[in-house]
Amino acid sequence: MVATYVAPTLESVYGLPTLQNPHHPPGPTGANGFAAGELAVGGLAESLRRIGGDKPEQAVNALLTATNAKKLAKRLSAMRGAAMKIGQVLSMEGADILPPEFTEALAILRDSADTMPDSQVRRVMGREFGKGWEGLFEHFDFQPIAAASIGQVHRAQTRDGRDLALKIQYPGVSRSIDSDVDNMALLLRMLNILPVELDTEGITQEAKRQLHQEADYLAEARFLRDYRYLVRDNDRLLVPAVHDDLTTHRVLAMEYLEGEPLEILGEEGTPQELRDSVGKELERLLFRELFEFRTMQTDPNFANYLYRPEDGRIVLLDFGSTVTFQHSFTERYRLISKALVEGDDDSVWRYAEEIGYLHPDDSPAHCGRIVGLIKIICEPILEDRVYDFSASDVASRARDAGFELAWKSRGELRSPPPETVFLHRKLIGSFLLCGRIRAKLNVQETLRQFL
Repeated sequence: MVATYVAPTLESVYGLPTLQNPHHPPGPTGANGFAAGELAVGGLAESLRRIGGDKPEQAVNALLTATNAKKLAKRLSAMRGAAMKIGQVLSMEGADILPPEFTEALAILRDSADTMPDSQVRRVMGREFGKGWEGLFEHFDFQPIAAASIGQVHRAQTRDGRDLALKIQYPGVSRSIDSDVDNMALLLRMLNILPVELDTEGITQEAKRQLHQEADYLAEARFLRDYRYLVRDNDRLLVPAVHDDLTTHRVLAMEYLEGEPLEILGEEGTPQELRDSVGKELERLLFRELFEFRTMQTDPNFANYLYRPEDGRIVLLDFGSTVTFQHSFTERYRLISKALVEGDDDSVWRYAEEIGYLHPDDSPAHCGRIVGLIKIICEPILEDRVYDFSASDVASRARDAGFELAWKSRGELRSPPPETVFLHRKLIGSFLLCGRIRAKLNVQETLRQFL
């Protein structure tokens, strides 16, 4: 019998029937991580209140035991697409909200997963390049060097001497995106992690759109070329070149670039000057993406950053989750950033309403809580001083403020504007990455260049 990898559905993993939602068409979903992460403040805390009374941490621990966490991680590692992404993001962003057993179990999803058998890799490559595709390569390594939510990466050498990284998409992933997103949203509601009254349609639709984009490798190739051009003036950054002759909708051929995990900079013995210079480079890139390029790689998975000790360059990988912003969108963020830097709370309030975080009918108390949460999250830019990311307790204070918001503003909670989801994901990921490498930076000084 020939082994075949088939991406499981939520129905098969959890034994669920096809779920019917009166507000959404029937379908399947894996909740992608950014949707789940964005809804955490508005939905998770409220539902935990229902389960655990006045002690949300007890409710979380009741839902997410060590045993359940390991089972969930194992099951998600066998899945693909939207379903797997929830574990990847929660492992990064949930450390101060979820039990350590849960985040530790899910951490494996950042850089490991079940892989396709060789026979299926051959069929996928044959479908994309035709019979005799092996003749295109001097060497093709069937052992993948990475396996992620949409595809796995193989190293190969062409007959003309090119050293390539080939991202090969799992069969059936693109067809299951819509159903996976819908079903995960429903699963989260069934587990009382999302309250029934919270409207998530905008975010789920945006999640579907983005995941369909990620499943189109020709689109990712375009983003790779564009981004490589945008950072051409920075010799500290490396983006792999695309090889168009071997790129299709389901196979992406890129220049193979070596490097160490960026996280090694957080290890003992690394000069603080090196940590700070890399952190500053990453923060400057973040602000360029938002205010200058208006194009942002929004998947800040730690595995998407490599460091080359031999020349000090940073390798940037995986541009499937790249978004472009309208000028009006980035201008609102420029104005609210300027107001935060200047300590102008009235303007922060006004621009928060323009962005969609607040509504004209919201109570002053609710608006005050939202503005307070914004200021906690944006703490690194509030003062003109060096900020120690590794010593920061912003995550825990944001968690506490989020719980308070959910407890005291239950009738006024809304899901965030869909267009902010990807930006938030990148902002959170960049903060966590700077913390992981133990950087100390004057972030406000860097930001002022763009205001």
